[in-house]
Amino acid sequence: MPDHDPDELDSFAAILTQLLPGAWTREFRQHTAHDDQHFLTSDVWDMNQVAEALASRTLEHDVILTRDDGLRLFLMDHPRHDEEFLVASMAPANTHTEAFRGVREPDGIAISADPEQATEAITTSLLPRYESALAQVQDNAARINSRPAGADTLVLTWTDTADLSATTEERDVAEVLVGNGFVHDPESTSYVLSGDDTAQQAQSVRAAGTRLAAIGIGVVLRHAPHRASPGTMPVGATPQASARTVRSR
Repeated sequence: MPDHDPDELDSFAAILTQLLPGAWTREFRQHTAHDDQHFLTSDVWDMNQVAEALASRTLEHDVILTRDDGLRLFLMDHPRHDEEFLVASMAPANTHTEAFRGVREPDGIAISADPEQATEAITTSLLPRYESALAQVQDNAARINSRPAGADTLVLTWTDTADLSATTEERDVAEVLVGNGFVHDPESTSYVLSGDDTAQQAQSVRAAGTRLAAIGIGVVLRHAPHRASPGTMPVGATPQASARTVRSR
C-alpha cells in the first residue's frame, strides 16, 4: 500500500505539536531510494509494530517531533491502514549502549488520524512508558559516567587454590561478575570464581570481560603476591592487596 500524501502527514504532525502537552517542534523528512533507512531510523525505540513496519517497507517520508526538553517522537504512515499513523519513542542520542541494558523498549503505538484522539493515546499510553524508560536509561548512564577517570581496569587475582578473585564496590561491575559465575563474599567486596572446572572458569572470564569492555572496563589477570615465611618479612612491610576497587572512566 503506498504512503499517505506527504502533506497529510506533515499537517497532522503540525496539529499534534499544538495539542501535545509541552512545547513541541516538528521536522518533516522526505527520503530517496538512496538514503540509508537503517541510519535514518536507528534511534527509533521500538521492537514491535513500528520496527516491523520499518523492516517491511521503504520509508518515503516521516516526521520527528521534539519536545523542548529533548524528548523525541517518530511519526510515520501506517502501512496497512489509511486512517491511522504509527508513532514511536526515540532513544536518547549520545548515550552509552550499556545504559540501555535491562531497560524495556517503550514500543510505539498506532494512532487515529483524528488529532485529538491521537493526542490522547500518545499522552496516556506512549509518553508515560517513554518517560519511565528514559529515566532508567539516564540513571544507568549517570552511574556509568560518575566513576572517576583513570581507574578503568578490573584486576582478577589467582589464589593458591586456582580460584579467581576480584574486588569492586561498583554495582554494575558486581552484576557482571555475579552474572558470570562469581560468588560474592558477604563479609567483603570480593567476588570469587571457582577454579574447580578450568574450562568453565575460562569461559566465565571471557564472558565477563566482554560485558565489562562494553562499559569501558578492561580486565587483567595477576598472580597473588608471594607471601614471605613467618619471621622473614622485613620490618614495616605491608602485605600487598590482591585486587583493587574498580571504577570506570
